[in-house]
Amino acid sequence: MNTKQTAYSILELALISKGQSVQKTYKNSVALAQKAEALGYARIWFAEHHNMMAVGSNAPTVLIGYVAQQTSKIRVGSGGVMLPNHSPLIVAEQFGTLGNLYPNRIDLGLGRAPGTDRDTAMAIKSDFLQASHSFPNDVEQIQAFFSKHNETAKVRAVVAEGVEVPIYILGSSTDSAHLASRKGLPYAFASHFATAHLDEALAIYRAQFIPSEVLETPYVIAGVNVIIADTDEAAQRLQTSSLRMIVGMFTGKRDYLNPPTYMTPDLEEIMQHPSIQNMIKYSFVGSKATVKQQVAAFLKQTQADELIISTNVYDINDRLYSLEKFAEVMQELSVALG
Repeated sequence: MNTKQTAYSILELALISKGQSVQKTYKNSVALAQKAEALGYARIWFAEHHNMMAVGSNAPTVLIGYVAQQTSKIRVGSGGVMLPNHSPLIVAEQFGTLGNLYPNRIDLGLGRAPGTDRDTAMAIKSDFLQASHSFPNDVEQIQAFFSKHNETAKVRAVVAEGVEVPIYILGSSTDSAHLASRKGLPYAFASHFATAHLDEALAIYRAQFIPSEVLETPYVIAGVNVIIADTDEAAQRLQTSSLRMIVGMFTGKRDYLNPPTYMTPDLEEIMQHPSIQNMIKYSFVGSKATVKQQVAAFLKQTQADELIISTNVYDINDRLYSLEKFAEVMQELSVALG
């Protein structure tokens, strides 16, 4: 393994902590991006979710512009735009606009899922099931709208034509791996919550990859959850906020991100449920030394070109600390194993 070229990035959900305004949440996202930029993170991506009390990244396109305006070099993008919710033409126009405003800094990650529950998905788009099946064709349409050769087409996204906005295929199953490999596009796997098909999907993507005009060799981004504190015990305490959020998702009890608590017997019992164990399989929680070992093992397993981390903790200061220590982990691994 050679981690010298392993980039590291952030997946941002703009989590709304209990007692905190949405406006403050967005300001925290800016602070996070600015800190990440100073620490050498490659990109910050905003995930599209709907009808979740704790998640403020409902409109990634707006947040991308907001954060890009207040940073200077870190790449800013979507992780992702949930394409069944949107018209390919509108997506191309929006990201073409962003690409013109912030040249060579905007990424367009595209996902097939609606990013919400069934009722909300139907409220967004009544034919969302049919829209999800048209995902490959919709990706192709967006590529066409960004092509500089689209100027003779009957329908055009003029602001997108020839604009440099890389497209990434997001996925949590093998279907997305086939699509990304066939199109020769970089592939981001959601292993921070969907762990079952990680190894199989990456194997398919690499084995079937067809070089394209935008990418000569496969490029894998793998999602992981990371919480680093001074001690293992302190990090595990911080994790209780996200664990309770996960439990709320399974039980239908929506809430904001709650303050951390000590690990209670009931929470420990819930954590042993197979569904939750599967969901948090790639959660690296502990001191810097502990997380460093976990990350090294994960990189050996996946040979990922880039890690994109989700750090779901209540307090922004704890998150900034974790962000800094993870950057140190990646830099130290590069020196040790490069």
